[in-house]
Amino acid sequence: MSRRVVVTGLGMVTPLGLDAQTTWDALLAGRSGVDLITQFEDERFGDVVGAEVKDFDPTQFMERKEARRADRFVQFAFVAADEALRQAEYQAPENDGHRVATIIGTAVGGVLSMARENEVLNKRGPGRISPFLMTQMLPDMASGQLSIRLGAKAANFSVTSACASGADAIGVGASMIRRGEVDVAVAGGSEAAMTPLVVGGFAAAKALTESRDPETASRPFDLNRDGFVIGEGAGVLLLEDEEHALARGATVLAELAGYGATSDAFHVTQPAEDASGAALAMQAALKDAGATPDDIDYLNAHGTSTPLNDRFETMAAKRVFGEYAYTLPMSSTKSAMGHLLGAAGAVEAGIAIQALRHSAIPPTINYETPDPDCDLDYVPNTARSAPLRAVMSNAFGFGGHNSSLVFRQPARPA
Repeated sequence: MSRRVVVTGLGMVTPLGLDAQTTWDALLAGRSGVDLITQFEDERFGDVVGAEVKDFDPTQFMERKEARRADRFVQFAFVAADEALRQAEYQAPENDGHRVATIIGTAVGGVLSMARENEVLNKRGPGRISPFLMTQMLPDMASGQLSIRLGAKAANFSVTSACASGADAIGVGASMIRRGEVDVAVAGGSEAAMTPLVVGGFAAAKALTESRDPETASRPFDLNRDGFVIGEGAGVLLLEDEEHALARGATVLAELAGYGATSDAFHVTQPAEDASGAALAMQAALKDAGATPDDIDYLNAHGTSTPLNDRFETMAAKRVFGEYAYTLPMSSTKSAMGHLLGAAGAVEAGIAIQALRHSAIPPTINYETPDPDCDLDYVPNTARSAPLRAVMSNAFGFGGHNSSLVFRQPARPA
């Protein structure tokens, strides 16, 4: 028998704040975390906009020695996971963590450490490469080190599906709980990839905005959008079997009711031209949740601010929701905090849960000029209050990945 999966904790590290509440407050206020990139200086790039995590000092959250041996994406994951565990008031059993899984998605893993040690190799030779490089750069190190930190002895692994990684990690964790393999899953995504090579690579692929104005560079669904703003951060949820959560007196934030994942099988970077892959993922999540399209009161869009993604996501919403799509609120929080790559789906899942809990819909900021191809309700520029029964969050990625999650009000709140 399939078990009900609930969320009892959520944590975030984002360009808008170092925790979930600060991030949420900034989103509702319409503030932006986008600025000029400061993590590297390279005159060949000129000014480049990005959404960096600001004022992050890992030693405020972990021992200096531990922080020094962990890549920035692992540090972010630790902080977000710690917040989720604190909110859930949960500690993994000291002597038996076999029912606790750790699943953290990432698109590129420890690329900052790799870039740093490549420079050491070129300047000082192979004998000076850090002995910690491999445990800093591998994509599974966030989940692996979290499992050690928590004493979690069930499966630990990384999900890598480009910008759908965080959402897929949550979906996989929920599936493991439903099948009875584990009672608890610490699941989400983390990313820290502000390097010249990654930024240059996305620019070469014509995916990044060419704007040099941080205030308006990320403008999902706007006619004048021209690419995404690269960001960094982490989002982690504590998922539990409902009976397990209620037995320990946990406060249930939301039910994770549905998960759907598909492949476009079309092009390595471009969405399917009929939007079928994204639509099928949304339909699969609805079916998994036992929901109908009109049960969804808010859609947190993938909404990257690229010309193709926003147009095809709009098409997909119309395929799934029909005429209801025109009245369904659908916003992109990437307008405020950029695209967090492999962390995006997890952070935005957390935002969808916050919307559900607070009966509030964050806006799509920087929306000025309507696009005839994007003609839905994108909650432009100002947050909106609304009673919400269920919400959906989308995450899509290079390689044709499409993932959708459905959250709804808890059936049996503690």
